[in-house]
Amino acid sequence: MESDEVMLTVRITAAERALLRRLAQGHRSDVSEVVADGLLDILPTLHCAQDAYRLVAALRAPAPCAQTVWLPTDLADLLGPAAGRIAQTTGVRLGSSCVVLGAAVRLWLGQDPQLLAEHLSTMHEGRPAALAAA
Repeated sequence: MESDEVMLTVRITAAERALLRRLAQGHRSDVSEVVADGLLDILPTLHCAQDAYRLVAALRAPAPCAQTVWLPTDLADLLGPAAGRIAQTTGVRLGSSCVVLGAAVRLWLGQDPQLLAEHLSTMHEGRPAALAAA
């Protein structure tokens, strides 16, 4: 375990877990990296009230599967302020970082899978070959 990463467990559906795995395989990465990329993609949108409400709504559907991921500490540290923005906008307190992350991942995965794959490709374009293969 690296000290600059935090382990979090999120609740998602079986279909969402399968999609995460397909996205990871398609980009020669692991699920944790895809979740981190998805979080980077979705967090900036949470300043918009509409997206804050969509994030809260993402938690309404049951999520029977637990998925453990490792996030860089700096990225995991953004979950607290995101929860604060969500609470301020919607009046709903999401609780733990795991709940915020789960909601963000579910909101992100709710997009068209092809669009998600394209976003991941765009995020990884400038990446050195050694990192892309890791």
